[in-house]
Amino acid sequence: MIVERISIELTNQCSKKCSFCYNHSHPQGKTTWNSDELISFIQDCAIAGTLAVSFGGGEPLEYPQLFTILKKLQGKIFRSVTTNGLLLKEELLEKLVSASPDKVHISIHFPETASEVDRVIKQVQELSSLGIKSGVNLLVARSNLSTAFQASQKLHNAEITNDRIVYLPMRGANTPTAKQIAQVAGNKPFQSMTCLQLCHASPRFCSIAWDKTVAWCSYTTARRPLKALNAQALEETVQDLSLVFCGGNE
Repeated sequence: MIVERISIELTNQCSKKCSFCYNHSHPQGKTTWNSDELISFIQDCAIAGTLAVSFGGGEPLEYPQLFTILKKLQGKIFRSVTTNGLLLKEELLEKLVSASPDKVHISIHFPETASEVDRVIKQVQELSSLGIKSGVNLLVARSNLSTAFQASQKLHNAEITNDRIVYLPMRGANTPTAKQIAQVAGNKPFQSMTCLQLCHASPRFCSIAWDKTVAWCSYTTARRPLKALNAQALEETVQDLSLVFCGGNE
């Protein structure tokens, strides 16, 4: 089985300190990845048939080798980055643009905070003007449906439409239903997680954490250490791997 898309948490270091963070990221976070082994691993996966890799965290812009990795992998695999955007300015913005990722998504964790929504809109538009395909990950909680809808409408008014927005349901007890997320998205076609309606493993996707443990998604607690840093080991690691439901509604 070839995993088509891999999500890699470069670090669990993040200065934003969101209380709901699925991997408990914090300002003193760590990583077990170095750039050379990561580049070699992803290249081997690409040769085996993996089509895309997404880099997250923690906060990937707090991982110093991010730009080197993006440059080394250019043209070999689709490379995307998900960031909270707090560091996306001045020198780091220049470095990211120079590394030419295939896509950058900026997260809105608090749609009720107008300053965060406005900042992300501005950053997404700036990336687009600099030639970087960009979009938004909008976190939707059952407790903030009205403000999430308002943020969604604000994005749409800024010409950031549903084809550039991923509506991510909050996990745990505050998980919205698929119908509620559809309402936030304006009852139009939208992008979200494949498990939105039913928790299940996708054979096309897996998540690898900052400590090199593997899971079917970023949120489940069912994980295994990656046996070795190559595509064959990744395939062996996910075989018969279980999945623990992470939401509040199933």
